[in-house]
Amino acid sequence: MKTRNKIKIRVTELLMIARGLLSTRHPILAHIVPMRRCNLSCAYCNEYDDFSAPVPLEEMKRRLDHLASLGTSIITISGGEPTLHPELDDIIQHIRRRGMIAGLITNGYFLTPERIERLNQAGLQHLQISIDNVNPDDVSKKSLRVLDSKLENLRRHAEFYVNLNSVIGGGIRNPEDAVVVSQRAIDLGFSTTLGIIHNDRGRLKPLSETEMGVYQRLGGQGKLSYARFSGFRENLAEGRPNKWRCRAGARYLYICEDGRVHYCSQQRGFPDVPIEQYTREDMRREFSTPKSCAPYCTLACVQIVALFDNWRSPQTIEPYRVRRPAAREVARQASAGVPDFGEDPSPFSTSAKAALDPTASEC
Repeated sequence: MKTRNKIKIRVTELLMIARGLLSTRHPILAHIVPMRRCNLSCAYCNEYDDFSAPVPLEEMKRRLDHLASLGTSIITISGGEPTLHPELDDIIQHIRRRGMIAGLITNGYFLTPERIERLNQAGLQHLQISIDNVNPDDVSKKSLRVLDSKLENLRRHAEFYVNLNSVIGGGIRNPEDAVVVSQRAIDLGFSTTLGIIHNDRGRLKPLSETEMGVYQRLGGQGKLSYARFSGFRENLAEGRPNKWRCRAGARYLYICEDGRVHYCSQQRGFPDVPIEQYTREDMRREFSTPKSCAPYCTLACVQIVALFDNWRSPQTIEPYRVRRPAAREVARQASAGVPDFGEDPSPFSTSAKAALDPTASEC
């Protein structure tokens, strides 16, 4: 990555941080889904299907225009697998034309040199890949062995920042794989983050002795990432709740492929308003609304956004009961073959199959 590009991106980020601290009246980060279909079928994931069509480009532009009108600073494109969208480059270009920072979360399977050059030309500024293991297994094919050639392509050709996210916790069979993934990221010159995920019953529990050893080894390793500024992982590692003010629905927005605003990928159904109808009044309400799922939340992106405001503006509005997805989301998951795990009264519960989603750990 050229030094000039690094400086330009970092200056843009510093201006975003300053603006976020000076005003609470705009979203800092919005995740938007242009396509729910994915080429993989990871056993833990509740964020994909194998049949959905891409959202038309003009519809995506209208959604992005409204996010820009709300003053959104950063747009992260996720899925499904967003690189399957035939007009992804146009979407990125539109984000940049509207003055917003453009990020992308991908499984990395389609990152050929030519595809990376197109992302460069479109103006992409950040890319994240979550790698689950060293060797593929029946849980995940997002493995270092499969993706290493794609990482080399990124090292040679990317003119944007690249972050590799490794994971430990429930469902990951070889915790030591996270060390290998993290070291590979450092060797390639990328930033690296570590996600802690739930166990296979949808509950957060303390890390095992082996997992805690990996966590401690990786705690200070690698290039500095904004995700390291939040100390919430220390509590997650011990199975303790975090005390913070989740600003989802205000400072952080999740826009699904249907164009509706939700708290996040794991709490779809609240507030469930079409993005074109979402107003600053909606944002003011959600800014002051506590979220009952917050104490055991593992979504780093939402936690990081909350750092701008944890020190101010107590939340005083009666919260929704956020436990399970809305009926329309349950129906969509059923049509995609994703089982409904039902409501779990435990305060550790998450919706549907969020339990084993490592991308949810880092967003």
